[in-house]
Amino acid sequence: MIEKIANLKNEISSFTINNNEDLENFRLEFLSRNGKIQDMFKLMGSVPKEDKASVGKAMNEVKNLAQNKYDEAKANLHKKKKKSFGASDDISLPMPPRYTGSLHPLTKALNEIKQIFLRLGFNIADGPELEDDFHNFTALNFPPDHPARDMQDTFFVRRSDEHPDKNQVLRTHTSPVQIRLMKHKELPIRSIMPGRVYRNEAVTAKSYFQFNQVEGLYVDENVTLGELIETLVMFAKLMYGSDVKYRVRPSFFPFTEPSMEMDIWWENEQGGQWLEILGAGMVDPNVFNAVNVDAEKYTGFAFGMGVDRIALLRYGIDDIRTLYENDIRVLQQFK
Repeated sequence: MIEKIANLKNEISSFTINNNEDLENFRLEFLSRNGKIQDMFKLMGSVPKEDKASVGKAMNEVKNLAQNKYDEAKANLHKKKKKSFGASDDISLPMPPRYTGSLHPLTKALNEIKQIFLRLGFNIADGPELEDDFHNFTALNFPPDHPARDMQDTFFVRRSDEHPDKNQVLRTHTSPVQIRLMKHKELPIRSIMPGRVYRNEAVTAKSYFQFNQVEGLYVDENVTLGELIETLVMFAKLMYGSDVKYRVRPSFFPFTEPSMEMDIWWENEQGGQWLEILGAGMVDPNVFNAVNVDAEKYTGFAFGMGVDRIALLRYGIDDIRTLYENDIRVLQQFK
């Protein structure tokens, strides 16, 4: 019996498989239900009891040898088929279209904003999206009864009317990063702070409950309102072109005094309209006092702009919701 097994082993080893027909012949001859290996196992009943262990082990080795050879040959034939061209293949035909990825319009707009302010001498800072009451409100001169603290404007993660200092919110602006910079960094400071912010607002064509801001802060001795306006005008021209129509008008923010807003003229099907893109002003002395900066020695200006609205203007998009719907037809336009 051992001699028969050895002969079958030699047959398996010497069998040549060059194509799928050879592969199928190998399977039929050795591995099928009526193949030689199955016939060999049928002879186990005639093997003496004392030899069954050694014979069974030899049979299993032959079976494994055949199966491994079959699997390896099948894999090799599959690789050759993938690498070769058939007679009917026309390699001159154009490839089917492949849609490559591209930067999102928000990312493109944000990168442009960063590059402009880097050219103007600002560096880039960052801060957490989950903020405490002090950094998001108190240090920025928001009084305890300010409407922005209300639930309809702010997403509270943790809220306590008895201990408001322990409140935690999704930041409503990137201004808290200003506080962190002034508390922990040596003056002068000239930084922008990009990031996502969250407000509990109704979703419309011009507003969304999540959006992106770029905050700016410049603190040094003898910083003037004129420098602020010059910086904003320079930004508008570098972003939209030297012929951009803009206006700067008075406004109010708790953390700046005086305060202003900048509008850009937005051409549309109705003829056009003014669209506010940023708020700005001179840093309020109360903000300096909250972070132990000498308000008699230092002055500064701050500004905050919405990246989403700037992207609308920059790329002629008429609905802010388009930026968040991930419509591939829209994104393919920004390759």
